[in-house]
Amino acid sequence: MTTALSRLDRIENLFPEMLRRWARPLQLIDDPDLPADIRVDVTENDKEYLVTAEIPGAKKEDVRVSVDGSYVSISAEIRKDEEKKHGRSIVRETYHGSVSRGFSLASEVDDKNAVARLEDGVLRLTLPKREGAAQKVLKIQ
Repeated sequence: MTTALSRLDRIENLFPEMLRRWARPLQLIDDPDLPADIRVDVTENDKEYLVTAEIPGAKKEDVRVSVDGSYVSISAEIRKDEEKKHGRSIVRETYHGSVSRGFSLASEVDDKNAVARLEDGVLRLTLPKREGAAQKVLKIQ
C-alpha cells in the first residue's frame, strides 16, 4: 500500500540521485556503478606542484602515478573486499573497478625527485619543477 509519505520519500530521494548523476562527466553508457572521477586539487609555488587526489577505497599497491614531462597520470584499481553476506543488499553505492585521471601542468616535472604518498584514500604528490624549464615571458613589441 502506497501512502502519501512513501511517495514523498521516493521524490525526495530522486533529486539527490539526479544531481549526483548530472554532476558526473557526460558518459556514453549510463552505468550507476561507475564512480565519479578522481577529484584533484593542484597548487604550486616557485619550486613545486602539490597535488591532492581523492581515491576512496584504493590501496597503495593498486595506485599508479606516472609523469611524462608536464603530463601527470593517476590510475587506481579499487577492490572491494567481499564481506560476509548479512542478507540481501538494499542499497549498494560502493565501486569495484578502475579509475583514472590525467592532466597537464604548466612546467615540466623533475620526476626523479617527485614523491607520492597515499593515506586514508587521499593521494598526495609533491612534484618539483624541472630546473631550466621555467616559463619564459616574452616582451611585447
